[in-house]
Amino acid sequence: MKNKSNTFYKIIKRIYYHDTDCGGVVYYANYLKYLEEARTEYFLQKNLMLDKLYKEEGLLFLVKKVEIDYKAPAYYLDQIEIYTQISRLRCASLEFLQEIKKENKILVVAKTILVCVNKKFQPTIIPESIINVL
Repeated sequence: MKNKSNTFYKIIKRIYYHDTDCGGVVYYANYLKYLEEARTEYFLQKNLMLDKLYKEEGLLFLVKKVEIDYKAPAYYLDQIEIYTQISRLRCASLEFLQEIKKENKILVVAKTILVCVNKKFQPTIIPESIINVL
């Protein structure tokens, strides 16, 4: 088990009409999409192409568990910041800590565990080459 650095990677996203419910508030399930987008950008920033990883090594990272705490809403046209970091790295899994903020106010805090699997969807040790990049 390794604990990673406290450095967050940040992306910025604007809230659009299609993100909201009839009250103009971001629909709760859309936050899961935002978190996924931020994790994808995190991997890209590390030069890890997940589609290439699957094609070349037959490995996938699947969501095993998500814990999410909704603290305050976001609204139509808000600009939010999504912060992502790896909080724990294990032999076959990654734990991400993510925060969604607006103007330094925390809206959402989430912990997501991804497990590395092979093409048969069996848990697999994360290759050293990937661990070194992360």
